[in-house]
This record gives sequence, C-alpha cells and structure tokens, in this order.
Amino acid sequence: MKKIIFLTTIALIITLFISFWLIISGGYDKQNKSILFLKKIIPSSIARKVRDTIFFIPTLQERNKFLELQLQKYEQGLRGSLFYEEKIQKKNLNYQVKKFFLPYPSLDLSLGWQAEKNSTRAHYLEIIGDKILVISGEGETIYFEKQNIKKNFLNQKYLDNNLLDVIKKRNNTLSGIRDLFYEEDFIYISVVEISQKGGTLNIYRAKKDFKFLNFEIFFESKEFYEKGYTLQSGGRLESFTNNEILLSVGFFNKHEFAQDEKSLLGKIISINKENKNFKIQSRGHRNPQGLHYWREKNIIINSEHGPKGGDEVNLNYLNNKIEKNFGWPISSYGEAYTSKQKEIFDKRGYLKKSHSDFGFIEPLKYFNPSIGISEIVHLNDSIYVSSLRAESIYVIKLSDKEIVEKISRLKFDNRIRDLKYDEDSKSFFLIFENTPAVGFIKLLN
Repeated sequence: MKKIIFLTTIALIITLFISFWLIISGGYDKQNKSILFLKKIIPSSIARKVRDTIFFIPTLQERNKFLELQLQKYEQGLRGSLFYEEKIQKKNLNYQVKKFFLPYPSLDLSLGWQAEKNSTRAHYLEIIGDKILVISGEGETIYFEKQNIKKNFLNQKYLDNNLLDVIKKRNNTLSGIRDLFYEEDFIYISVVEISQKGGTLNIYRAKKDFKFLNFEIFFESKEFYEKGYTLQSGGRLESFTNNEILLSVGFFNKHEFAQDEKSLLGKIISINKENKNFKIQSRGHRNPQGLHYWREKNIIINSEHGPKGGDEVNLNYLNNKIEKNFGWPISSYGEAYTSKQKEIFDKRGYLKKSHSDFGFIEPLKYFNPSIGISEIVHLNDSIYVSSLRAESIYVIKLSDKEIVEKISRLKFDNRIRDLKYDEDSKSFFLIFENTPAVGFIKLLN
C-alpha cells in the first residue's frame, strides 16, 4: 500500500512539474482545458518567478533554440531556405508541411499579445499568377516564383515600393499592415496608420508591377481611434460582385459603434472599385480577421475574434431578406477580461450569450476557449480556419445545407497569420508567424 501511495505521489509530482513547465514556457496546447485550468489558478507573477528561478536552465535552452533559428534566418538573407519538412498522418488527414525562412522580424511573444511593437510584425502573402508576393508589417515587399516551393530555397527577390513615402506625404505614420489582396491587375493593401486625428484603417492600391509598386490611396474609412494602439482593427480584403471588393472593419474598441449604422466600425462593407462608393453588408462585428465570398451560394463567410473566448465563424446569406446583424457587443459567447470590465458590460447589457433571442444571427461555429482566429478559405464542402493562439488549421466540414458535420484539427506549433489556396498546385500557402516563415501545406488524401 505504501509503495502504491509513493508511486502515485511521484507520478503526480512529475505530472505537475511537466504541466507547470509547459504553462510557463508557453509550450502547451492552447486548447487543452486541463492545462488551461491550471494556468487559470496559477498567478502569472508566480509563474514568471518560477520560470526565472527553478526553470532557468530549460528556459535558457528554449531561448537559445529560438535565437539559433533567428541567426540562421538572418544569415541566409533572401535565399528563403527550407528549414523544416514533414509528412504528417492523422486519422483521415495526410498532409505535407514545408517551412521556408522569411527575412522579416519575428513576433516577440515575450512582450505579450497587446504589444504595439508586434503590430508591424504581422506579415501577409498573396498568390499572383506564377508568383507569390509577400508584404511585411513594416511595408517591405518581396516575391518569389511559385515553382520554387519544390526546391530547398525560394530565391526571394526584393520589390521596391513607395508605401512609406506616400503615407509620410499624408502626414501619417504606419502602424501596421492588415492584409494583402490581388484582383484584376491591381494589388491592394489595408493599412492601419496614425494621423493627427488618431489611428485609422485605409486601403492603398498599386498597379501590378514586379519592378516597382507605386501605391496610391484607394479608400479612407474616416473612422479614428485615440492615438496609441488597438488590436481591433479588422482589415481583411476579399473579392466580391459587381466590380466591388469587401473590407472588414474592426470596432476599434468603441463598443457602441458596432451597432451604429452611421459608422463603419464593426462592419463588413463592399467598395466599388471605380467610384469608391461603399455599402454596409453586415454589422455587429468585433474584429473580423478572416473573409471569404462564397460566390456559388452568394454567402459572405467571416471569422472574428471574440473577447475572452467566443471566436466566431459567421455566414451572411445575402439572398435572405433579413437584417444582417451578428450581435457584437450585445451578444457574444465570450467573457469580459476583468471583473471591472464585466461590471461595466453588465450595466450596458453587453455579452448576452444567445444571438437569436435578441434578433441577431447566430454564428455557424464559436470557439471556447479562443483559438485566436485568423484567415479562412472555403474549399469544396469545407471551411479551413487558421488560428494564431491555437497554432492550427481547423477544417469545418459542411452539409449541403451549411450545417457543421465534422471538425478536424491540423496542429503546427506555430501561429498562422495568413492562408491562401493555390488551385494550380492544389495546396495552401501560409504565413507562420513565430519565425516567421512561408508555409506550404499539401493535402495528400
């Protein structure tokens, strides 16, 4: 009996030791509810103290691994070297993964998810014919031949542009890029910039030219947030109908504006490419990070960050003659971040769970805990949902009536910022954010 108790105690200590290390190092599955529970009851101040004392050596080893990878990245320059390749088999999903270096600054997770510095470390890519164009969060552009994905290096080439100059001439400064989009010989980028009135979300456009990109202002939201930094900007761009494109606009931390029809905040809008006139397609959004137009069924699919929990995938049936309102901030399956914020929200009648009970459209799928939802791709009968926090792609299989039949998860241990599907190679190109890297995923079955 004593032996059983002794062995059980030892096993428990080892389990707690490993769990504690995973929590403080950040190396745990962000969707593992058991570990999330332990993280919730362990104060962050204590976790940091233990990390810097008891786990000093393992922490240093992890840091050294990261720095070695960064050194490899900088030494190889624009070569775009392949540094990871693996074939993965998981139940009914078999896929190949490749990672190639990007010559851009990496995300600094030690600063926390609200760090302003990381706003310029979100990078994006777009498929343009036989080339892949990439833009850094600082506005630098490079490209490479799509066929180079078959080699051990991408042979990236620098592409000069005037983005920072044209922003400066408008007496503004760049705060970060929010998307990169190509259609009909034009390259569009959504930009968060700081003006004298505050932060704002705008779109710039350049004629496709792989010698020089001459950007001009295309669309101004004319909505502002107080000077400083906000994560809730939205900014995804997508193709639409009738010579229009779609733009998602976050709520800029101004809760009441998401329901205000006179404001663009918390909306998905369509913009005419000729006269720049816009129309609100839906409202009641928090921070839409993924956007796709399902042309065959005339449905706008979007993904958006909830508050603490409640990340959503939404379907906007444009043919349905109902109000296209998705509820934020009145309805959300997420929670307030603090007790003080909860008290304020309760007084305002925010964060009610049900959407339909209050006249809003229910999400197709919501995630608790949050996955840090990002870009989406609709392909055949499934929606591919990329994520930052969960470091995964979720495959949501739909029925003929757009009902969720099954959800599979592809985990990559790396935050995914952007995701595009290439018809030619029948594969995905993506931005892995931690290193950062260009990712290539090919489904093998």
